[in-house]
Formats: sequence, C-alpha cells, structure tokens
Amino acid sequence: MDVALFVPCYINQFYPQVAIATLELLEKTGCRVHFPLGQTCCGQPLANAGFAKNGHECLVQMEALFAPYDWVVAPSASCVLYAKEHAPAFQGRLFELCEFLTDVLKIESLDARFPYRVALHTSCHGLRGLRLAGMSERVETPFSKPAFLLNLVRDLQLVGLQRPDECCGFGGTFSVTEEAVSAKMGLDRLADFHRSGAEVIAGTDISCLMHLSALRHPNNPHHPDPHPPVPPQFLHIAEILNQ
Repeated sequence: MDVALFVPCYINQFYPQVAIATLELLEKTGCRVHFPLGQTCCGQPLANAGFAKNGHECLVQMEALFAPYDWVVAPSASCVLYAKEHAPAFQGRLFELCEFLTDVLKIESLDARFPYRVALHTSCHGLRGLRLAGMSERVETPFSKPAFLLNLVRDLQLVGLQRPDECCGFGGTFSVTEEAVSAKMGLDRLADFHRSGAEVIAGTDISCLMHLSALRHPNNPHHPDPHPPVPPQFLHIAEILNQ
C-alpha cells in the first residue's frame, strides 16, 4: 500500500524523531511511504489565532501537495482533525496514525517490546473529534484505538487513570492567552499521571506532551513544588510502537 506521510510543522521543527518513528512503523507494516517535499503547516495555528484566510491558504497548499495520494497519514490527531473539517478533499483519505493502523490496516500484532509502565493521554481532538476512544460523558461501550495498539506491545503495562479523558490544558493558543488556567489544568493532569505510577506518558499529540513535560520542569514558575520528583518520560505513541 502506498501512503503519503504528512509531518506537522511543529513535529518537523521540534520532534523529528516522532516523524522518523512514524515512517519506520508504517514501513514495518508493509506500507510504501512517500514524503512529498514542500510540506509546511496545515494552517490550524493561524486559524485559531483569528487569521482564517491565512490558515486556509496553508490548507489549500496542503491539498494540492497530497492530491496524488489515496492515503495520507499524520502523527497528530489535532492537525488531522483540522484538515478533515476544513478540507472536504481529505475526507476518507487523511488519517491519524492510530486510526490508520486499526481502521485501515487492521493490524492485530506488532513486533515491539517496551518493558515499562505506561499511562495514555488521548488528546481532546483525538478523543472527541476523531473518536479515537470512548468518552466518559457518553453512554457507550468503552474502546480505545491507542490503548488497543499499546496492548500489542510485549512487556508493556498499561496503567489506568482516575480521569482518563481529561484535557491537559494546552489547547494551542489557549495556553498563551489563558496561561494560568492552562497551567493549572496541566498540573491537575500530571497529578493523575503521578498517582498512576506510570514511568512513561504516551500520547497521540506531541503538542499535549510538550505542554505537560514543560510543566514538569523544576524551573517552571507554575510548578507548585520547587523540587519535584523525577518526571516520567513523555513519548509519542509512534515511538513506543516502533520500539
């Protein structure tokens, strides 16, 4: 299967290892991965900041670049949701990594090993936008596509949370315009992770993990403890599935 890889701009700039892990993981599943040059931003940050026209121009460029491909995969639920909601051409073609592995490839096994206690953070866009997992506010049979994939990894212990689908407080520009609220939400989320005893926090959006990892830094002015315990490791789910 031929697949085009879309790498969001912040992953390209700050977390290239996530893009590399996604590429290698897709290749391990038998996909022929293409990386169209000329990729930039999907336009979501601009649109969220009120510059809808500029954001749309980015999305139009993205549409043209990926037009030749039947399948497009990205390691970011947030960017995928924005593109699918604002570009009809991506409907049925653009997938977040976990939903592509479970819904399209329908994988049932992985040659991966990760001997650590892992807690899962499913981002709001992934949870309530792409429906990567069931929501606590709905009466439905519990499910989680990221958790299903993590449970395929040998020696990985997936630990539970008291509030498994709570927001981390990042919200893109929300963390800038409402810094104090955003930080408090993130610290509440971190407290739940700490109670779980997790050694690693996994997520489908590295942007959420970036926010949480920054709050865990001892020099962060919002941290209530000047000498916090050793923080857990934060990894995108692709980095774990590719172990």
